[in-house]
Amino acid sequence: MTSREHSVIDLRSDTVTRPTPEMRKAIERAEVGDDVLGDDPTVIRLQERVAEIMGKEAACFVPTGTMANQTSIRAQCEHGDEILCHEDSHIVHYETGSPAALSGCMVRPARGEGGLFDEDQVRALHRPDSIHAPRMRLLIVENTHNKGGGTIWPIAQIERVTRAAKELGMRRHLDGARIWNACAATGMSPKDYAQHFDTISCCFSKGLGAPAGSAVAGDRATIARVARFRKMFGGTMRQSGVLAAAAIYALDHHRERLVEDHANAKRLASGLAEIPGVRLDPRSVQTNMVFFDVIPEIGTAAAVCQTLRARNVWMLPNGPQRIRAVCHLDVNAAMIDRAVAVIAEALSAPVPA
Repeated sequence: MTSREHSVIDLRSDTVTRPTPEMRKAIERAEVGDDVLGDDPTVIRLQERVAEIMGKEAACFVPTGTMANQTSIRAQCEHGDEILCHEDSHIVHYETGSPAALSGCMVRPARGEGGLFDEDQVRALHRPDSIHAPRMRLLIVENTHNKGGGTIWPIAQIERVTRAAKELGMRRHLDGARIWNACAATGMSPKDYAQHFDTISCCFSKGLGAPAGSAVAGDRATIARVARFRKMFGGTMRQSGVLAAAAIYALDHHRERLVEDHANAKRLASGLAEIPGVRLDPRSVQTNMVFFDVIPEIGTAAAVCQTLRARNVWMLPNGPQRIRAVCHLDVNAAMIDRAVAVIAEALSAPVPA
């Protein structure tokens, strides 16, 4: 890294991590084939590993979390179907209208604090069979919930909403882009969550620090359809074993350390809560994400982020006054303390618009 890169504290996302030296060695040693033709041995090994971790029959390696979600939707829905999910779900805000564009599906939103909802909303929002209405085909739960603040779905609540959906004839998908964080925070296994869903996605390039890649796990027939739509959506890659090797390394070495990111997030939240003009309850931080508000007298979230960026602390605005900071593999406790000091000094007076 350059000296400038060393000085930057990048809290924009846990996607900004770069491969560790050991991960780069795993990439260099990767045995590869042609995954489009189905013979990349490292991709095959990764898919088998993910299926085993999730307790499912099969898995499919895809380039991104968005493609993981969208191939899962397309594999389980038909055009004109409806998806039930939280109004702040990733598929609603950050996947460019893909449910409509790629699968021809409507979204029926549920509401609740932290990106959570319960079985009463599943039953109330479900549409009975009618030639006048879309068929509600798929329930999607996001765990941890990004826009909700990195919140964790309680397992009892997952059991309730998925049981209700199953009784109503719906398939169930878990957007588990950060399922590893949920597991690290609760001590539960991925299987504990995955058993309640027909399909589950997981990401390797967020908290686990791989350069790219996600996967979808489920029964063999559904995953065969996921693989078909991966091809249709342009997501098949050739010698993608180099990426799969990084994902395998991440699964083996970076899952347990996620608790460090959670501790750093709580450290950051505690420091931010002491800064005048910052609104934050540190108890709201459950995993590696910290959301906080700045009062209008200081400036907008965008203006604050611009000011902080000039001081080598990088965050993202998440609303007119709301800012998101995410802890990850490339940020340590000393960097958190330095970031808090920089933010406190920068917000001691109104920031330039």
